[in-house]
Amino acid sequence: MDPQLVLFRRQYLQLVEPDFLAWPPKQLLRDPDVQAWLYRRLFDPERNERLPPERYQLRVVKPLLAKIEAAIEDPEEDVKTTAVQQKTYVTFSCIAPGKRWSADPEIEPTVTLLERRHLISGSLTTGFRTWEAALHLGSYLLTADGSDLIRETSVLELGAGTGFLSILSAKHLEAKHVTATDGDEGVVEALRENLYLNGLDHGETIVTSILRWGRGLKGTWVEEDCEAWPYDTVIGADITYDKAGISALVATLRFLFDMRPELKVIISGAVRNAETFETFRSACLRSKFTLDEVGFEPNTMREQTALFYATAVPLKILKITREAS
Repeated sequence: MDPQLVLFRRQYLQLVEPDFLAWPPKQLLRDPDVQAWLYRRLFDPERNERLPPERYQLRVVKPLLAKIEAAIEDPEEDVKTTAVQQKTYVTFSCIAPGKRWSADPEIEPTVTLLERRHLISGSLTTGFRTWEAALHLGSYLLTADGSDLIRETSVLELGAGTGFLSILSAKHLEAKHVTATDGDEGVVEALRENLYLNGLDHGETIVTSILRWGRGLKGTWVEEDCEAWPYDTVIGADITYDKAGISALVATLRFLFDMRPELKVIISGAVRNAETFETFRSACLRSKFTLDEVGFEPNTMREQTALFYATAVPLKILKITREAS
């Protein structure tokens, strides 16, 4: 450990007046690891039996926090250089909109994920965090109508990202089986870690694999998986934002309908670009899919009581089926 931090801790434990403390320099204070060390060694009562009096701690922590804030001269730069690498535990309370509060918050249904909230991988995937469209679809699936699409069914998720929807389906919505897929190897690897966090890393309730859109499915693991667990429902959230990938996505839907004509596809998207969303809709219609918009409006952030997400951008849920030939 840096000798300047050791010196600072020695002075602190001796209750040296704050005006005379040898405060750590700016380059140290801006480091998240150093900030964590300072908390553990100077303020955490569970790790330190004989801390200074609370009044003295307060006299030190206030200027210390001010110095840490001042050390971060460019918040955007700090995000790019440090937070981008940080894994963060995020816990979602999975309660249907409008449902009454639980008498015991400790037993509320939850999904806990490890996310990298600022990271976009080299393949431009945004799959290391859970986005608004996934939370919006999750809110719908928690309703009576939405849960009927998942309960006792075999589910395939496209572009699973952090795995929020797949884990929700397997852990709380009584899916018979879930296959969670993504086109990015790093995302799938992180997804497996999230399965472990939710106690879903054993057994066959949920499996993960890489699936790149636009390629034929005949003779692949997907065909074998579908034979073992015939898909009833396909789900996907925020997978229509990239105009360049829409034709490949729709092609994959066609291949899935070829295997399972009665399939129900539920796609949720944030309409950040109306032209891109219309491109997806038009491609589906050309493939003779039937599109029905699900009438599920999000509550405003102030009205939400669980699964909190911004609603400034329009959020839509489409139910897609294939026209009978």
